[in-house]
Amino acid sequence: MSGPHGSAFSGRLGWGARPALLVIDLVRAYTEAGGPFELPGPGPAIEATRALLEAARTAGHPVVWTSVAYTRGLADGGLFVRKVPELRAFEEGGEGGWGKIGPLKPEPGEAVVTKQYASAFFGTSLASTLHTSGVDTLVTTGVSTSGCVRVSAMDALNHGFRPQVVRQACADRTEAVHESNLVDLDAKHADVVDLDEALAHLAR
Repeated sequence: MSGPHGSAFSGRLGWGARPALLVIDLVRAYTEAGGPFELPGPGPAIEATRALLEAARTAGHPVVWTSVAYTRGLADGGLFVRKVPELRAFEEGGEGGWGKIGPLKPEPGEAVVTKQYASAFFGTSLASTLHTSGVDTLVTTGVSTSGCVRVSAMDALNHGFRPQVVRQACADRTEAVHESNLVDLDAKHADVVDLDEALAHLAR
C-alpha cells in the first residue's frame, strides 16, 4: 500500500502470540431490514464472522462483542448524537430493540462491551479486559468499516494491540466506502487480512 512517499506506508504489524476476536456492533439496527442503519447485503460479513467465532471458540481464544446503548434522554451521547441523530434508536426504552445483538449471539462467558461512541475502546473497559487476558492481537470484525471498525482498529493500535481487520467480515453502506477505508487502514493503522489467513492463525 505505497503512498506518495514510496514505501513509507508498507509496514506490517503481523500476528502476536495471543489473539482475541472483536465483534463490533452486529446489532439489529445494522443487520435487519428496516433498521435505522440497515446495510445492503450484510450476509457475507455475518457468515465470515460466524466462521471466525467458531475458530476462536474452538481454540479457546477470547471473544468480545460490542453494542451501543444510551440512557433515556441521551445525556451520555454527547455531541455524537447531535452529529448522528439516528443514534437515538439506541436510547433506553426505545421501540424496536435495535440495539440488541443479532443474528449472531455471544456465548456465556464472552464479554459484551457497551459503548456510546464509535471506538470500542473510548470510555469502556475493553483495553483492561484484553490486557488482563494477555491479548496482543485483535482480530476485528463487524460494522461499519468506515466508522466503528476503523476507529476501533486505530485505537487498538494506540493501546498496544496488533489490529488485524478481516476484509470479508466487515461491511459498510457501499462497497466503495468499505474498500477505500480498508486501503487506508492497511496503509497506516492495521493489517487488513483475508478470512483464510485469520482462520488459520486462530486455529493455531
